[in-house]
Amino acid sequence: MRKSKDYKQLLFNMLTEWKWLLKYVTKYKLILVLYIILGLVATVMSLGVSVTTKYLIDTVVTHNDGELFKYGALVVSLAVFQYVFQALTSWITSVVSTKTHNEIRQEIYSHIIKAYWEQIRIFHSGDLINRLESDVSVVSSAVINFIPGVFTKVIQFFGSLIIVLYYDKTMAVLAMMSAPFLFLSSRVLIKTIRKFSKESREINGKILSYSEESVQNIQIIKAFDLSKEYIDNFKLVLENYRNVKLSYDKFSILMTLVLSLIGLIVSYSCYGWGIYRLWQGAITYGTMTLFLQISGSLTASFGSLASLAPSAVSIATSAGRIMEVTSFYEENDSEKDKAVEILNKYKNKGASIVFDNVSFTYYDAKTPILNNVSLRFSPGQTVGFVGPSGEGKTTLFKLILGLVLPTEGRVYIETPDGDTIDISDSTRRFCSYVPQNINIFSGTIAENLRLVKNDATDGEITDVLKAAELYDFVKTLPKDINTPVNEQGANFSQGQLQRLAIARALLGKSMFLLMDEATSALDIETESKVLENIMVSDPCGIRLITTHRESMLKYCDVIYKVTSEGSISEYKN
Repeated sequence: MRKSKDYKQLLFNMLTEWKWLLKYVTKYKLILVLYIILGLVATVMSLGVSVTTKYLIDTVVTHNDGELFKYGALVVSLAVFQYVFQALTSWITSVVSTKTHNEIRQEIYSHIIKAYWEQIRIFHSGDLINRLESDVSVVSSAVINFIPGVFTKVIQFFGSLIIVLYYDKTMAVLAMMSAPFLFLSSRVLIKTIRKFSKESREINGKILSYSEESVQNIQIIKAFDLSKEYIDNFKLVLENYRNVKLSYDKFSILMTLVLSLIGLIVSYSCYGWGIYRLWQGAITYGTMTLFLQISGSLTASFGSLASLAPSAVSIATSAGRIMEVTSFYEENDSEKDKAVEILNKYKNKGASIVFDNVSFTYYDAKTPILNNVSLRFSPGQTVGFVGPSGEGKTTLFKLILGLVLPTEGRVYIETPDGDTIDISDSTRRFCSYVPQNINIFSGTIAENLRLVKNDATDGEITDVLKAAELYDFVKTLPKDINTPVNEQGANFSQGQLQRLAIARALLGKSMFLLMDEATSALDIETESKVLENIMVSDPCGIRLITTHRESMLKYCDVIYKVTSEGSISEYKN
């Protein structure tokens, strides 16, 4: 009973996954219709060659010279046209499948990037990349190849069956002998293939995640002499993948062997029946040849239809994995117009950030990280936050950036005239952010800075580099601001990367500047110069700073202490 219930649930899940996938069928229906027509034409030509060959052989055997040239020319013409048609179909498939694959991949990538941060953060980046590449490839192939292939194989099967039934009903029965076995084994096939498909994709994600982290942190691995440990661990991950793959291959080979033996029995049965009928004089040599070709085609097309089940299971598995990352709440910039209007109107006057009785708990945590917090940050203020690591300072910034939303209470922006707008993804345009863990992208220095302002001039870039006390270093580089930055900024020191991130934030000229331990790698003198430059650059802006360094607090108009209980109170230094 339990197994039957599990199987029904499995079928229900697969049905849900295919229902989700079929939305792409609607989107690409014209392409699918084209593919189905191409497949039907190819199938009709294949069956036509078989039937025409029968008449050609009968013509040769009966020495009918008048018909010989006609059927010979027809067979050759159909065969040549078939090859030309296949080449044309292959080219159309290449063009269309590449376009479709890229469009679906772009759509899924957009879902991942727009997904609500707190939900998408549970996935490792390697796993997301695996879903974006491997699983999307399976889904796009299903749309372009699998679904049209179903129609083509069905037409091929019924076309072959009709021809065989027309000439000999017994031959049709013999050709279909494998059907009962395939039907009885379907439950085992579906459950086993589903299990192995899911396991192999999950392990592929782990391999990508492990290798990605290893390469990104290779400096740490070498510094702690962990190379051997990481190589050994990677070997274990690969060994796990090997065991799963070999188990699946063993099952697949066994099923292929059984199906092949059944197919062999069916083929020889058809062959023997054809010889018997020929011996009796009930059929001609041409009909015998047709039987052999069509019975083989019938058996093959039925086997192809049966093989669609494993493919359908694999496709459903990939669709389910993509559904997991596309079902999240998506940011949609719904208050863009209002945010832009307020920003343009009060850019030079400033606005306040207000926390009104705010509590926040991460959805996978039991206790709140912030508890009944009420704060107001006014234009021109420099505000410092102190407290132990992991007690909520960075979470405070995530709330201001709209990366997470309050569990209770309200966080909003208030203008001097009393207009308000709730913090969301639409209000990020008010903020510039210098994260605790510096994120620098591959490209040049200028390209990294222009991420926040793509039309920034070289002069503007130079100005913010000077404000961040970095230009004296940059001008010594071979290509100045066009000097390439290696992956993760490997060719810069941590202090230089922090100043580069500060320069990037300043280039945005936002109303609110959030600096999360942004000067921890700077010496006291450089830190002082950078902070003074920042305060001069925008007297009406709000500067929020988290720090463990006493030297920064003297620049703050007010200091708050964040406690482990989730409260925030004013701190007297």
